[in-house]
Amino acid sequence: MTKILTRTGLAVLAALVGVYLVLPVLIVVPMSFSDSSYLSFPPGETSLRWFRNILDDPVWLDSALASLNVALLSSACAVVLGVLAALALVRGRLPFRNTIMAVLLAPLIVPYVIVGLAAYIAFLELGLTQTTLGFVLVHTCLAVPYVVINVVAGLVSVDRRLEMASMSLGAGPVGTFFRVTLPLILPSVLAGGLFAFFISWDEVVTAIFLSGPEMTTLPVQMWSGIRVQIDPTVAALSTLVLIVIFGSFTVLGLTRLVRRFTGRRTARPATNTGA
Repeated sequence: MTKILTRTGLAVLAALVGVYLVLPVLIVVPMSFSDSSYLSFPPGETSLRWFRNILDDPVWLDSALASLNVALLSSACAVVLGVLAALALVRGRLPFRNTIMAVLLAPLIVPYVIVGLAAYIAFLELGLTQTTLGFVLVHTCLAVPYVVINVVAGLVSVDRRLEMASMSLGAGPVGTFFRVTLPLILPSVLAGGLFAFFISWDEVVTAIFLSGPEMTTLPVQMWSGIRVQIDPTVAALSTLVLIVIFGSFTVLGLTRLVRRFTGRRTARPATNTGA
């Protein structure tokens, strides 16, 4: 009875903390449907005016496409580099493994202002400011730790004997990875890729240093829309971003549940129905 009460209390506490964290973000949603020319809560008359403005204004469309291009490229690079780094850390025999892990996770600790300033100074000499390549390089650096954390957690839970069995049957290391290891850690890879995508899509601090008239990402444009003038289009864009984020992680969570349920059914021993 005590355990049940403890679990119930922890569940209620976790739910309250979740509501406390999410509720301020959700306030933006009704504000985006307001017909007013300024941000107001609660909204008066409802309208899709500011959602239509996203499609009508080429500035918002260009910045959104630029952010999407950068996010896709940087998340793809981060997944490749993060998976390779996680394999080396978990399956390899590396000296100073803890030091290497600390270096890989350093972007989580270093303030983004310092990263943005350093990137600006270096890229200014190389001509990479206001370019897709410059954004991809910086955002890949920021996103790799999230992929490493997720994939390392997935690799640790994989039974090493499955990989050894595959190689004993003639498969090489590459074939074993794609046929055995990758399917088992695929949810972790997808989770890391989603984190990498949204880190790049949402990143504004380093993007301010690298943006300019020739290329501006969506977060920088949204920041300008609030700093220069209060544009309710920012609320509409925020609502769309929230829908994409919640939808993506909901699909990922459902995928994990389905895989776990399928794995449990597969692992059940067959009952002997014979006489």
